[in-house]
Amino acid sequence: MTTDWEKLVSAAGRSLRGSAVRELFQVVQRPGVISFAGGMPAPETFPCAEVAEACATVLREQGRVALQYGQTEGFQPLREYIAEVTMAQMGVYARCENVLITTGSLQVADLLPKVLVDPGEAIVVEAPTFLGSLASFSAYRPRYISVPLDGEGMRVDRLEEVLAAGECPKFIYTIPNFHNPAGCTLSLERRQRLVALADRYGVPILEDDPYGMLRFSGQPLPPLIRLDQEQLGIGGGQEAYASGNVLYAGSFSKILSPGMRLGWVVGPVPIVTRLARAKQGTDLHTSLLVQMIAYELCRRGFFPAHIARICALYRQRRDLMLALLREHFPPEVQWKVPEGGLFVWVTLPEGCDAEALLSEALAQGVAFVPGRAFYAGEGGQNQMRLNFSCASEEQLREGVARLGAVVRAHLARMG
Repeated sequence: MTTDWEKLVSAAGRSLRGSAVRELFQVVQRPGVISFAGGMPAPETFPCAEVAEACATVLREQGRVALQYGQTEGFQPLREYIAEVTMAQMGVYARCENVLITTGSLQVADLLPKVLVDPGEAIVVEAPTFLGSLASFSAYRPRYISVPLDGEGMRVDRLEEVLAAGECPKFIYTIPNFHNPAGCTLSLERRQRLVALADRYGVPILEDDPYGMLRFSGQPLPPLIRLDQEQLGIGGGQEAYASGNVLYAGSFSKILSPGMRLGWVVGPVPIVTRLARAKQGTDLHTSLLVQMIAYELCRRGFFPAHIARICALYRQRRDLMLALLREHFPPEVQWKVPEGGLFVWVTLPEGCDAEALLSEALAQGVAFVPGRAFYAGEGGQNQMRLNFSCASEEQLREGVARLGAVVRAHLARMG
């Protein structure tokens, strides 16, 4: 008898969400399709020569280490660098024991609910939020509490209402800088209020910050983990810290290469230790060769100038997309101006169906991600996410013109 695989799928398996971006990939790879769908860095920013040189150095000098199994927690020199340089530059106190290296920062969104969440327990997410994290969270069958966003990020006042009403979520998930997909940045006042709420109600925060180094305009704001440490008086000395309310997730994907799948999480030792145990059963450890290549680049002082070049390129592409949107889109369509990151979040008039619009756009050779995919509950039917980082100037000009014509025609049919 042939196995009926669908009949065997567990409740957790049935709860898995597919990624709208991944499903679009097969379509957008067709010749002639201009894609604003993925959250992909520009390939021309990939430091192929520098990575090749660093890899050669690692293999020549430490090849037998780099090609062997490694510690689950990660390559110690890289962890020390992240703690004592990367996080320190943000004003965050950390030591090696506070750092876990992950296979991309998205792995943190899988490990944390694995450790903290039983089926039916609540997680606070923003509305909208990153669809990849929703896919990771959903495997653990949580109950979602959605808190809306506006131009200053999460509506922390709405979150306070939820907590004051007696909800006890297992954690709060937020993307404070250049939000994916909404493009907004959490204001300083709201950051301070959010950190104070986490401490008052004993609810931890997962601060997802893969875009924080990609700022094009405006003033840098302190990460939530720094505000939490200041509130609790954490810092100084040489010991790893053991208390706190915030986990900070960072990534090399947007500043080095997404294909290398390298991220990290910083937090109090007790939860970092638990996350490391969960990681042991997931992938044992992140590629040691990749970690050592990244550390070699860190050691050489590669990143500051490289990040400056990336930001200059992405600033030009953001500005061009915004100018093209103003030129080609009808005036009733709205969008926010992101201070950094990779995305512009577009809101169409009420009644528009972005998923139907996508079908029309694909017929004209242009792709985007409909907003519905970014909501844990209802919402997003008339919204779309546009990526500006991966398209050339020519593609931006042609793609936005095509998409603008599709939007105008769609609105005309609506009357």
